[in-house]
Amino acid sequence: MSDRNPFEAHLDKNLGNYAPLSPLTFIERSATVYPRHTAIIHGDRRFTWAETYARCRRLAGALAGRGIGLGDTVAVMAPNTPEMYEAHFGVPMAGAVLNAINVRLDADTIALCLEHGGAKALLTDSEFSAVIEDALAQLDRDILVIDIVDPLAEGGGKRLGETDYESFLKEGEADFAWDLPADEWQAISLNYTSGTTGNPKGVVYHHRGAYLNALGNVLSWNMSHHPVYLWTLPMFHCNGWCFPWTLAALAGASVCSRKVTAGAIYDAIADHGVTHFCGAPIVLGLVVNAGDGERRDFNHKVQVMTAAAPPPEPILETMQGMGFEVTHVYGLTETYGPAVVCSWHDEWNALSEAAQARLKARQGVRYHVLQGLSLMEPKTMTPVPADGETMGEVMFQGNIVMRGYLKNPSATDEAFEGGWFHSGDLGVLHPDGYIELRDRSKDIIISGGENISSIEVESAIYKHPAVLAVAVVAKPDVKWGETPCAFVELKDAPESPSEEDIIGFCRDNLAHYKCPRHVIFGPVPKTSTGKIQKFKLREQAKKA
Repeated sequence: MSDRNPFEAHLDKNLGNYAPLSPLTFIERSATVYPRHTAIIHGDRRFTWAETYARCRRLAGALAGRGIGLGDTVAVMAPNTPEMYEAHFGVPMAGAVLNAINVRLDADTIALCLEHGGAKALLTDSEFSAVIEDALAQLDRDILVIDIVDPLAEGGGKRLGETDYESFLKEGEADFAWDLPADEWQAISLNYTSGTTGNPKGVVYHHRGAYLNALGNVLSWNMSHHPVYLWTLPMFHCNGWCFPWTLAALAGASVCSRKVTAGAIYDAIADHGVTHFCGAPIVLGLVVNAGDGERRDFNHKVQVMTAAAPPPEPILETMQGMGFEVTHVYGLTETYGPAVVCSWHDEWNALSEAAQARLKARQGVRYHVLQGLSLMEPKTMTPVPADGETMGEVMFQGNIVMRGYLKNPSATDEAFEGGWFHSGDLGVLHPDGYIELRDRSKDIIISGGENISSIEVESAIYKHPAVLAVAVVAKPDVKWGETPCAFVELKDAPESPSEEDIIGFCRDNLAHYKCPRHVIFGPVPKTSTGKIQKFKLREQAKKA
């Protein structure tokens, strides 16, 4: 090799020129450079970066002292609290793998995650003791249970563990000597998909991907040092889109929040000077539709990153005028959270707010740290033309794509068929290179041989001033095979539209064959991350 390539001759990796990439290095740097800067705000509790780093090392040391290390899983069942944040560093510092559990899950699913992931320890907030007790009773083995006791929790909750979190930290040392992973490909976290259809799958992240996507957030959101970040996005969701590690890189302040309400968001902005927060469109809806008693005045621009379903254009337009600058991103659990961003062009600022909202509703272009993004015909793996009309499946390639699904080789092989990760999302590629989602492959409605995008129908209905939330699914139809059925959640108002009003509104804004034939009013079921649970609505539509 050296005869052909002189750059390979005695120019090997060594301790002086190479280190595995890991986001754990971010917290060590901030604790060294900005030791007295605020890292965590939670009610009356405040921790600096030096204190947070010491607490994370104590957690790692305590886990190691209990025999937990390389290849072991540590689960955490907690809302957005300091303990959940610390686990993102302390668990991998011990060489273990963090499994942050969705706090909305039922006992059966939690037990499945604990068993499938092989959790050896569980840190659990006492608020969730009832469901955790039921889940633990289903396991055929004992695991180490540590209770998190938060003074801000509603109700005391039952103690399930042998000790509490603060006492457990005292088992570790503040100067615990942790090491970088021997291989940056080493697993750092395990995240289970939402499981809206069938059992959830365990998505494995590695240190390299977490490091890169944490920095990808900085670049794509144009973040500067010392942001004040409000935790509206659950840290159990894709590890908070890698933002626990992003904030450590920037020495930012995390404003923790157990509950997401409009009042809490406005209070945090006004009282703590929050500069950034993330959330699904449902969180944006909370901000826009807040009552007078919930709103607070503030005099600075607040950056908002949103993902999940494409945000309705009316909400984007309204937030722009309220002092919120919205950045639209897109990704999946399998891509460490956001991997695509609707990068903004200055010339777009000259357009009307409505035109800007339409552009901002597109998913956009790849993150700086994503190698490949393409729309292809999944069977032939042929890229679709950039005409804004031809639909293809969104596919990803690169360092911020998961290692694979834990203990599920067949699903892993299927997901990576052809050398790309198949997202299952369908979209179009615009002439300017920006992608726009049109639907999940399973959510396309085929009526009389015509493909109808449920997202397109939902976007039209969202424009009705009385609509708070909407979901459109297929309803079986004898003549057409299936037709659109709209589930509509209304705002509080003196007068509410009827089914005929909604259908008529759609006929004014859509081709008639795309309009729903049935409208059902009521709350739209959502996951804790704001995703609408369409599988429930499909069953309801069949019976309607």
